[in-house]
Amino acid sequence: MGGRANFAAALAAGLAVSSFQVAIAQTSNTSNLPVPDPAFKGTIGKSFEDSRPDFPQPIHPPKGAPNIVVVLLDDLGFGQPGTFGGPVPTPALDKLAAQGLRYNRFHTTAICSPTRAALLTGRNHHQVAFGTITELATGYPGYNTVWPRSTASVARVLTENGYSTAAFGKWHNTPDWETSPIGPFNHWPTGLGFQYWYGFQGGETSQWEPQLFRNTTAVEPSRRPEEGYHLTEDLVDDAITWVNRQQSLAPDRPYFVYFAPGAVHAPLHAPKEWIDKFKGKFDQGWDAVRQETFERQKKLGVVPADAQLTSRPKEIEAWNSLSPDAKKLYARHQEAFAGFLAHTDYHVGRLLEAIAKLPNADNTLIFYIAGDNGPSAEGSVTGTLNNVMTQNGIPDSVEAQLPKRDEIGGPLHENHYPVGWAWAGSSPFQWMKRVPSHFGGTRNGMVVSWPSHIKAHGEVRSQFHHVVDIVPTIYQAVGIKAPDRVDGIEQMTIAGVDMSYSFDNAGATGMRTAQYFETGGHRAIYQDGWVAASFHGVPWQLTGSVGFKDNKWELYNIDADFAEAHDLAAAHPDKLAELQKRFDEEAAKFEVFPLDDRFAERASGADRPSLTVGKTRFLYSAGVTRVPEGSAPSIYQRSHKIIAKVTVPDSGAEGVIVAEGGGSGGYALYMKEGRLHYGYNFFGKEIYDVSSSEPLPTGDVEIEVDYQQQPFKPLVETNGGVADLRVNGKSVAKGNIDNVVGVRFSATETLDIGMDLGAPAVPTYREKLPFAFTGEINSVEFELAKEQPILKENGATVGPGSGEGGFER
Repeated sequence: MGGRANFAAALAAGLAVSSFQVAIAQTSNTSNLPVPDPAFKGTIGKSFEDSRPDFPQPIHPPKGAPNIVVVLLDDLGFGQPGTFGGPVPTPALDKLAAQGLRYNRFHTTAICSPTRAALLTGRNHHQVAFGTITELATGYPGYNTVWPRSTASVARVLTENGYSTAAFGKWHNTPDWETSPIGPFNHWPTGLGFQYWYGFQGGETSQWEPQLFRNTTAVEPSRRPEEGYHLTEDLVDDAITWVNRQQSLAPDRPYFVYFAPGAVHAPLHAPKEWIDKFKGKFDQGWDAVRQETFERQKKLGVVPADAQLTSRPKEIEAWNSLSPDAKKLYARHQEAFAGFLAHTDYHVGRLLEAIAKLPNADNTLIFYIAGDNGPSAEGSVTGTLNNVMTQNGIPDSVEAQLPKRDEIGGPLHENHYPVGWAWAGSSPFQWMKRVPSHFGGTRNGMVVSWPSHIKAHGEVRSQFHHVVDIVPTIYQAVGIKAPDRVDGIEQMTIAGVDMSYSFDNAGATGMRTAQYFETGGHRAIYQDGWVAASFHGVPWQLTGSVGFKDNKWELYNIDADFAEAHDLAAAHPDKLAELQKRFDEEAAKFEVFPLDDRFAERASGADRPSLTVGKTRFLYSAGVTRVPEGSAPSIYQRSHKIIAKVTVPDSGAEGVIVAEGGGSGGYALYMKEGRLHYGYNFFGKEIYDVSSSEPLPTGDVEIEVDYQQQPFKPLVETNGGVADLRVNGKSVAKGNIDNVVGVRFSATETLDIGMDLGAPAVPTYREKLPFAFTGEINSVEFELAKEQPILKENGATVGPGSGEGGFER
């Protein structure tokens, strides 16, 4: 009876106090994480009657630690959201700014993966091995994109300090060769400290037909685009559900939410009703819109009254010089972007409203960063219906796009606007995304709100800061220090500085006195109000190298010249030399060398770790899906065979046997209406169909696609080859595929066996997606030629067809 009474008393005590209020809660020093297991402080007798229990208690943050929310939009320029003077109203961001502060001298790295690595670690991007995006990794410490264990993420540190942590949306920080559904997962969000993630891998995805993961499990959207699905809405819904659940179950535990939608990165996808709101709003063109933006920026006070608007680069055409057709097309592209941004602001606003309704909402520190870099020029000078195509080095044209103008923004295209709109969106600065030498690439607006601690409302802060400064500001707000060791690994020193000194002191002296910038060979260094900058070529040129001999450097005094309008290099050569020397010192310190300005050439990644490098045979079973391109057979401009062994029932069969890619490009071997088809999608410009005239026989059938590549010049040449479709060894159809993809079909679409997930690789079965095969698939095998046929300067060829290479069986 005494034992039962003690148990009842203990149970009652457990119900009366929460785990965060117990006197014996773990509060060990968190300089080393994870905190060691606590020693047992109870007593152990021979039975429970003469023993006293002692449960390990959960770690909890310091008393009063705030909830943390970081919102990071994608590819949004300083001069695009209305909150910073842009032409697109952003009322949700306006509301947050009215409750907090706008920072008008906040900086990113000028491109995606690097900014995110710096944001989540508080270290410079090269320190975290992200000197470039994951798809362009090279085998050097600053560029291999393998997140070092010596740079633990803020999510890991907060989790180990008792926070609930979750990430939503884009994750572009897993090595390209580790993004398959079998991992490894240590560089996925849940492997880097987040307890929950819902989103997509890679740089971009269709907003209508995304390929998603929940933690490490591949999942599909709950609806089709024709049923009203859009990714931004889905991500917000999931984030609201998570926050509500977390606060319902553990209201005493603070949370960290990292919300990074794919918006407003290309493809610029938005519901038609949102795009239509902006019909005719941009007919005046990019020159006028940039000027209008500049005037609004001055009225808002986010740009000083004495700032000067920088001029249009000679490489970008004046709006008035364009043809009427070009103006009509380009205006529509910008309407789609504006609809996308307005739609994003509305739905992020829903998340912020949901957070504001929660208990302890006033003690929620929100960082809303309006862009991970400047506006994107990847749509090329003409804009495009297929952003992946232009990144493969294939241009689009006004003539090709104009007939499909009204479809822009919908699920049929991977559309992106022309570079003129990117330039307009970087007002008042020079250049745009992928140009860290100038503020058009690195200056992004940021809003900070913390109602219980920031007393100033609606004010502007102009201290010079960088994305590496977010993490130390979070640690200061929480009341913890960056750990010295995590999992026994000594941690790199945090590169950022705490920004909280500026929260209630607009005139406070800036604490960041220097910062280097580099990606893709563009370089800059800030020091004590001066900037030295070396521009390295237009960012929409995605092939070739400018080189690093005799590069020009410019010099700006940004305390007197906010927009970098006046180059002072000739007037102050000593100051320029001083800053160039400082850049080299920082570059050596932070793993910036060796400089590399190539883009498309780095995508092949021949020397990277890979599931495919050196292999010429691949065998897949039925039901293998969501194999990312980086882990799929590399058939680009290469002779190959696809051999499928299937069983067709007496009633016949239809559906996809194998497909790879999506609307941006790809191929599919499938049956439809009794006939066998091999379809090839060349960037949506040309759809090739090699199909049988007779129904497929029933029973066990061997199907083969034998594709012979014609000799080609490397990288961007698009000449194709001949596909021979065979059934049980007999040729049933043969056809030319005049142009084939050279580098990549898509950003996030995958190889699927037995169905086609995501967007259709060829459009002929869109209405039947995922168009699962109704027969039985026994195996699908790929055989690749040992070498690709390459046309040499003397006209000779090597590789298949020339007596060299051939298929390895």
